[in-house]
Amino acid sequence: MKYRIIYNRKANNGRGKEDSLKIKEILKDEELEFIDATSIEDYDSYFSSVPDGERCVLCGGDGTINYYINHVSEETLSKPLDYFACGTGNDFLRDIGVDAGEIVKDVNRFFKNLPTVTIGGVSAKFLNGIGYGIDGYCCEIGDIQKEKSDKPVNYTGIAIKGILFHFKPVTATVTVDDKKFIAEKTWLVPTMKGRFYGGGMMACPEQDRLSEDKKVSVMTYKTGFALKALIVFPNIFKGEHVKNKKVVSIYKGNKIKVAFDRPCALQIDGETVLGVSEYEVTT
Repeated sequence: MKYRIIYNRKANNGRGKEDSLKIKEILKDEELEFIDATSIEDYDSYFSSVPDGERCVLCGGDGTINYYINHVSEETLSKPLDYFACGTGNDFLRDIGVDAGEIVKDVNRFFKNLPTVTIGGVSAKFLNGIGYGIDGYCCEIGDIQKEKSDKPVNYTGIAIKGILFHFKPVTATVTVDDKKFIAEKTWLVPTMKGRFYGGGMMACPEQDRLSEDKKVSVMTYKTGFALKALIVFPNIFKGEHVKNKKVVSIYKGNKIKVAFDRPCALQIDGETVLGVSEYEVTT
């Protein structure tokens, strides 16, 4: 069988093409054609031109998938597509329980009924989650560091310095299916389709991306003490932060609106949006 390996060369800090070549070991007996994703001008036209009997494998990270789901029609999303993770965080792969180095067959089944986030009148689908607060701040600073150096970004270090010195908590107004909550001294308010975001943070451990009710989860992380915020924060990588009820609250719904009392950076599947005052998610 012939496989078209569509890779994002910008994935994994510019190592996307190199990482995609690892697929040769998995499909060593098959015919492979490698295609740079940036050379595809119209995804719908490209996928409609793929003959029966050939398969496409999308290679990249969560940002690559985000670009794909927002640049194809529902008809294209219904066609067979495989996925090989070549990203930095790979939270989608982690959420569906697939090990790195494996090909996910018929990945399009996970791209149905995705939620939409709207910011400043512009809407887009998202795969894993929306990060708003200290997590968005980390992406903002990380992007600045990437522009100055090719060295890997230490997001943990950025988060620690941000909590202790640079990022100040906000007052968040969170509306879940028309029920409004006010969260003062808040550090982050992510809305999640899956359980993971930010390279392994299990923000909402009970969230199910395949739930029939299509509900998403929104988490508020709040405390007036920076040291307390810092002490509890590492537990998010195991999902154990939810045990601290004074700091963490989680709500589920089909319509979420989050507003901060000052503009902050936000990230959508790892892509940074600056100066956001509010966002709205619908399922």
